[in-house]
Formats: sequence, C-alpha cells, structure tokens
Amino acid sequence: MFDKSTWIRLPRNVVVGHGVLAELGDAVGELYLSGTPLVVTSPSPNRIVGDRVRDQLPDSETVVVEEASFDQVQKVIDAAERAEAGYLVGLGGGKPIDTAKMASDELDVGFVSVPTAASHDGIVSGRGSIPEGDTRHSVAAEPPLAVVADTEVIADAPWELTTAGCADIISNYTAVADWKLAQRLKGVEYSEYGGALSQMTAEMLVDNADLIRPGLEESAWIVVKALVASGVAMSIAGSSRPASGAEHLFSHQLDRIAPGRALHGHQVGVGSIMTAYLHDGPDGLWKDIRDALASLDAPTTAEGLGVSDEELLEALTSAHEIRDRYTVLGDGITEKAARDVAETTGVI
Repeated sequence: MFDKSTWIRLPRNVVVGHGVLAELGDAVGELYLSGTPLVVTSPSPNRIVGDRVRDQLPDSETVVVEEASFDQVQKVIDAAERAEAGYLVGLGGGKPIDTAKMASDELDVGFVSVPTAASHDGIVSGRGSIPEGDTRHSVAAEPPLAVVADTEVIADAPWELTTAGCADIISNYTAVADWKLAQRLKGVEYSEYGGALSQMTAEMLVDNADLIRPGLEESAWIVVKALVASGVAMSIAGSSRPASGAEHLFSHQLDRIAPGRALHGHQVGVGSIMTAYLHDGPDGLWKDIRDALASLDAPTTAEGLGVSDEELLEALTSAHEIRDRYTVLGDGITEKAARDVAETTGVI
C-alpha cells in the first residue's frame, strides 16, 4: 500500500521585474492579510526604498535591525507584539529578510519578502540563517507568502552582493552531488524534482556568467530568477539539501574560525571548487565552477576571501563536525588531503 505524503509550501505570489516595487500593495492585497503590517528592514534599504514600501502599506510600522542575530529576532517579535502586527515584510538583504522570516515563524503570522539585493537564496526559501557567537544556525521557517523583487532596485545594489548570490547558486552543483551521494551511501531520501531544479539553476548561472555584469538590470533578472528557483527547489524537497552540502558546512565553519571576513555566497563558492574536486577528481567540474566564479569577479582563493591558508584548511578539515549531514567529506579529511585539494585547485 502506498502511503507516502508530503507538504510543499511555496509563495503564492512571485513578482519579479522592472519597477515591480510599485506593485507590492497589489501583491499583498491578493493575500487577504489582516492586521498591522510590520516592515523589518536595515538602515540602507530603509533609506533608499523604505518610504516607497510604507506608502503602499497603510498604517504600517517599521523596525530597523542592525544585524542578523537571535537578539534582533526577539527585537522584531517584541515590536510585532506591541504593534499587534498581522504580518511582517522583510525589506533588504539577507539580514532583515532572515530576521523577519524567523520572527514571523515564531509569531505564526505571514511573511512577505522584498529583497533589495540578490545576495542569497533565502529571499524565497523556508530557512533562515542566523549567526550566534562563533557559529551559524540554519533554522527551518515558513517560506514567504509573496516575493516582490524589483530588478531596477537590485541592479543598483553593491556588485559584491550580486556576485555572492551567483556563487551561492553555482554551489548548488556540489550540494546536489552530495545529496545523491548521501542517497547512495546512507539511504537519504532524494527528490528528483528538487535535485533537477537546483542543478538547472546552477547550470543557468554558469552558462550565463559572461552576461552578468555590474549595473545591468538584465543581469539582476537572471540572478533573481535563479535564486527564486533555488528556493522553490528547497520547498519541493522539504529540506535545504538541494542547495546546501559540504560547501556550506565549510562556509559555516569558516564563519566560526574567521568571522566577518567574507560574504556567505563567496565562501560557499570557494568551498564548491574544492568539494567538486573531491567528487570528480582533477578532470571534473571544479574548473568550470572556478572559471564561472572568476568571470563574475567572485573570489576563488583563500586570499580572495581574506583568510589565511591555515584558516581555510582548518575549516575544510573540521567542516564535517558542523552538523549530521552526510557529504563528500564523510567523517572528515586529513590536513594533507585538504592541502592537496586546495593547492591543486589553486585555492591556496
């Protein structure tokens, strides 16, 4: 008897394109949400487009977060309870969006994502990433009810944020490879649909890397579509597996060892170069990943990340300790093996 079932939670409205910030009110109106809207943002997005958002959300309140942390999540929860907020609107990059996402999940209210930078796939996914001390927590949460991504606004964001988003997507290659490996060796459930969609987004970025350039709205369009697709892949899978493998474990460990040196997307990009080599050897996909990152001006070396060779090797050899997720790193690799990989790929 077949008794398998699953819930796939997806945004109801995804609005992407030129000038669509002006359609935020309509996108939210179609959700039939009630109560006071609470806009969760950070200083720069609040200054640049905050008024344009509030003008479309009558009687809205605003809370500004300075960083992504559990203290800031609690700050938003407290503000929402004071305002009797019916739903939250995350406006900005990863910090306010992840903070709003986690607060809305705790409050059991709706969440709307309004990204102003294409820096990572959290703009659509049902996961939030929050640092705490010398580590980072990836926490399950509800995906947004709606996403409104204005490519005109996103194209004006700092270029390094866009390249970080591209690197995050490109790293899906190795995340999917790890997922398949875990299925073969550990019996981990694998979603053909989720895996195929995630890999397609990585291929789209690699194939179009030469077309993605600073200040071009067409580039923002390509990257945002890929980020949306990656987030949907995670919702289909009911897991972060489609977009998070050994390269993310490496990045999380680097956050602990050398906090604040580089953006998340850049770290997973470099991690993906090395883990692709571990999967396929010297003639595998790692060169394509490295070349795509280089063409986007994304880091491909430890120096580019602002970390020492020793810090990078420590992160790679201890990354398997981060969480109980089987990857190509298995139960860990030796320092000699890590050095060989990093030197062969030119990372150090």
